[in-house]
Amino acid sequence: MLFEVPASLAGERVDRAVALLTGWSRSDVAGLIEQGAVRIGGQPVAKSRRLAEGEEVEVEGEPAADAPPVPEPVDFAVVHADDDVAVVVKPAGLVVHPGAGHETGTLAAGLLHRFPEIAGVGDPMRPGIVHRLDRDTSGLMVVARTPRAYDALTAALAARPGGPGVTPEKLVERRYLALAWGRFDARRGTIDAPIGRSATRRTRMAVREAGKEARTSYEVLTQYEHPVCAFIECRLETGRTHQIRVHLAAIDHPVVGDATYGGDRHPLRPGRPFLHAHALALTHPVTGERLEFTDPLPPELAAVLPSLAG
Repeated sequence: MLFEVPASLAGERVDRAVALLTGWSRSDVAGLIEQGAVRIGGQPVAKSRRLAEGEEVEVEGEPAADAPPVPEPVDFAVVHADDDVAVVVKPAGLVVHPGAGHETGTLAAGLLHRFPEIAGVGDPMRPGIVHRLDRDTSGLMVVARTPRAYDALTAALAARPGGPGVTPEKLVERRYLALAWGRFDARRGTIDAPIGRSATRRTRMAVREAGKEARTSYEVLTQYEHPVCAFIECRLETGRTHQIRVHLAAIDHPVVGDATYGGDRHPLRPGRPFLHAHALALTHPVTGERLEFTDPLPPELAAVLPSLAG
């Protein structure tokens, strides 16, 4: 997380300013400061450090949540549910699991309210959750309702095309729709580049030689000229943090609206990254049936496309 000190917080102590801007407690912020996770100019700061207007404060990570999620009503759609799995549509802005500043109102809390049995499935902090979407990314997610489904789905998500004994029907297929800046030279392509924590901004991810294997395939659906951007479909072969956003930015085609990776530009500002998990296919972990789901672009993203000229 990186923020610029506004005039209203000039002269404030860094611990109080970060607490005000994030909604975290002062004690949580103090813990991060003690760990050296709050920096100015790349250098750790003391909690009593006074801020000047315009300074950039970098915060790495976030305080750990104190307790597992508590069931509560949360708005999301369920498109499939059986005894072992559920498939849901996460709206943009909804955090998947608890973290600092997001102890309540998460997808995990809503899942526990809808499916109480998942409390004992997988990680107690993210019950039933086998993969995630960024807070501002919308779309389809599969959730495990039983331990056997959890084990099978996590294994399927970890499998790689061409791996020993891995056939296409054993894979979980995840496809996304995105609007990306620039003109693509080829209609199809694959970005094969490892992803790890950024060496200069630890709150971001980046293509790094020492990172973890990451592969994203893409197909250009429509190329636009005014402004120059492309409506594309991306397919994940791995599931790294911010993978599509990092990979597209690395080839100079950042996702429209993505302020973190250089995509927040005039004249297209949808208010969040134009990225939607629109297709999901998996083999049911118990019945062996192949399940396929699609979800259309949400209205706030669909409204952008008619304004573009080919």
